[in-house]
Amino acid sequence: MQRSTQRLLLISGIILGASGIAFGLMSFKPEPEKKDVETLELLVDVMQLESSTASFEIESQGTVRPRTQTTLSAEVSGSIVSISPKFVPGGVFQKGEELMRIDPTNYLVAVDQSEALLLQRQIEFDGARKLRSQGYRAESEYASAAAALATAKAEIVRARRSLERTYIRLPYEGMVLAKEADVGHFVNPGTRLGVTFATDFAEVRLPLTDQDLAFIDLPGPAEITRTGSAVGPKVKLTAVQKGQLVEWNARIVRSEGVVDEKSRVTYAVARIEDPYQLHADGISLPIGTFVAARIEGSSINEVFRVPRSALRGSNQLVFVDDDNKLQIRSVEVVKAGAQFAYVRGGAAAGERVTLTAVEAPTNGMSVRTTDRPDPATSAVSSTSDQE
Repeated sequence: MQRSTQRLLLISGIILGASGIAFGLMSFKPEPEKKDVETLELLVDVMQLESSTASFEIESQGTVRPRTQTTLSAEVSGSIVSISPKFVPGGVFQKGEELMRIDPTNYLVAVDQSEALLLQRQIEFDGARKLRSQGYRAESEYASAAAALATAKAEIVRARRSLERTYIRLPYEGMVLAKEADVGHFVNPGTRLGVTFATDFAEVRLPLTDQDLAFIDLPGPAEITRTGSAVGPKVKLTAVQKGQLVEWNARIVRSEGVVDEKSRVTYAVARIEDPYQLHADGISLPIGTFVAARIEGSSINEVFRVPRSALRGSNQLVFVDDDNKLQIRSVEVVKAGAQFAYVRGGAAAGERVTLTAVEAPTNGMSVRTTDRPDPATSAVSSTSDQE
């Protein structure tokens, strides 16, 4: 046998022997110990329901508007001879203060003429009455003198009224919004002179939905009819001024009494006293400011407040019973906001509600809760304590 053949047989024998030894070792290796796979229930956060009295605030918004706004127009013709320095946009004036004067010359003359004519007609009437009593004048002549006297009296009233209209005054304290005439302008009856508004009160129209109205006690039509306004819920108005959030007090004084056909909302009107703080110290609330409003609502007893995220769908909560099993129940949602929901009916004080979002929960599903230790953990703990 050749040397190369012997070498090949030796290598093959070594390989076969090693394979046999490896197979034998694997055959006699003990099987690994088998362990049961433990399945843990879902861990959820829960809260215990507590009954309380909830006071609600209704949120709305609107723009501050003047209670009274007047477009000034000339009632007589003539040239404007004087204007108050306060008659500029933003100028504040007092009740009855003269803001503008139209040239009164022609109207003063008219008053003098009317007074002279009245004196003449009075003398004629007195004479006609005396002669009539003596039987020297006919009844028709006396009636004619009486009519002429009445006409003269009416004319002097008209002349004096026209003279008064040369003074531009307003029956309220206010502010000038726009100035549309100046000294030297010739105006005719109906010519616009400017726009003003009262500063004693301002108002905000606040839209309310039908759901909002369930929590607000608005003044009734009967109260508003008697006084023009009524005392309604308090309102907090807020707006940003100079980079800071500012708050003002207001009150609902009336409802507009109709439902808007387009938006289906009802408008309540909130009144702010002295918005420009002319008679008190404070921050003014300019007309035209957009404000957010929080309206004082009614209080409801024996309700449960839960996080809005705990609601499943529109009106379901997932309860956890004493055996740590889930129960899905419908509840009566009194009000739901962005953060919290207030419920009653279908829930009782002391019951636990899961705060963890459970995917596809089912009635009777077992869970672990953060407010109670896991039973297996409790057993291990007890054993360790005893040891």
